[in-house]
Amino acid sequence: MSTVFDFTSAGVRCAATHFAPPVVEERARLETGAPVVVLAHGLAGTQDAGVFPFAEAFAAAGLHAVTFDYRGFGGSDAADGEPRQVVSLAGQVADLHAAVDAAKCLPGVDPTRVVLWGVSLGGGHVVSVAAERDDITAVVSVVPMVDGLAAARLATQHHRPSQLLASTGRGLASAFRRKVGRRPAMIPVVAHPGETGALTLPGAYEDYLAIAGPTWRNEIAADVVLELGTRAPAKAASRLEVPWLVQVADFDRSAPLQAAMKAAVAGRAEVRHYPGDHFDLFAGKPFHEPAVEHALHFLLRHLTVTSPVLEPARG
Repeated sequence: MSTVFDFTSAGVRCAATHFAPPVVEERARLETGAPVVVLAHGLAGTQDAGVFPFAEAFAAAGLHAVTFDYRGFGGSDAADGEPRQVVSLAGQVADLHAAVDAAKCLPGVDPTRVVLWGVSLGGGHVVSVAAERDDITAVVSVVPMVDGLAAARLATQHHRPSQLLASTGRGLASAFRRKVGRRPAMIPVVAHPGETGALTLPGAYEDYLAIAGPTWRNEIAADVVLELGTRAPAKAASRLEVPWLVQVADFDRSAPLQAAMKAAVAGRAEVRHYPGDHFDLFAGKPFHEPAVEHALHFLLRHLTVTSPVLEPARG
């Protein structure tokens, strides 16, 4: 069962969805509440673009799950005076903090057992937020983007120099427009190879549109390329004091594998490998079910959950 609700992050209304677990009489008798997983999506994503299937799986296994849209995306409002579809990494981290605070207050939730789950860019955000809080029980990062500069270096392997220069130029122009009070220059989030877009790797357009929900828009401020270069949640990995699962795609062309592995070592994480690319852990792809099973197996070992549904994963 899912219920939509709102919460406020620094005065900005954010849209969210609560996936409640099935009512289990024995669990209700033994527990005051069930753990909650707060899910953070990736670059320019929305909660209805690939995240719902993970939340539904967690809820079916006896956990509460909360998804949400960052400010300016999906059903959430933009900050006062700001345009929509603009990525603010600091704003997204603040929104995740606020989502955790809101999730802890939902009916049936045990506020002492909060899990952070993030995919791609969100897989890095959960590391930053968990390192800053003392009320997180476990963290799961799926194909995480934890180092913006490493991602930029990876991009040089899959794009022509002229493409990268053009992308940087558009980003600088967009940042200048915003600085002088004009609207940013917008580009597609995902496009075909050779076209203008934030993600233009072969197959990325088809993969992203396969998970896109009705609130998702294929548009983003071009200065996102500059914003991402400042992101380095890997630096917070060594400060994690809770169990951390890192799920990596061994042939990831978007989120650098080596950066994720380096952060995982620093954070003493458990690592699961999948022989696929960045989008291959989403629903409909070959490694979605194993990724969900492994995440549940990880949580089963680190959370006390009374549910006949939650069982150890195979493999």
